[in-house]
Amino acid sequence: MESPIERIKLSQTAKDQLTKLKRSTKIDQWNILCRWAFCRSLAESTAPSPVPIPQDSNVEMTWRVFGGEMSDILLLALKQRCHNDGYPTDKETLATQFRLHLHRGIGYLAGDPNIKKIEDLIELAVKN
Repeated sequence: MESPIERIKLSQTAKDQLTKLKRSTKIDQWNILCRWAFCRSLAESTAPSPVPIPQDSNVEMTWRVFGGEMSDILLLALKQRCHNDGYPTDKETLATQFRLHLHRGIGYLAGDPNIKKIEDLIELAVKN
């Protein structure tokens, strides 16, 4: 499946938040934490706010690295979410919504005082 975005570059704020999450969860790969964050945002009932997101950090990955073996499933989840939220599923909209969901999810995970270890992420997933 063709991805909506070739390269993903995070904001410096998101990088700092992921660094905090890496320390607490002991998950040391950006892409794995980003998958958790993306799914965390998709679990919210509301669409993310359409805010501009700078690409001012040195954290960058391809879609395939982000999604790994789950990249097609994550793309389908993004398309379904766009459809549910009333957005078109063209490449530009998918790329925009992906960035918004990813950054919102990173913020949610980093701001959750209950996430202190990897088991807390699992508990959050099971709860939702």
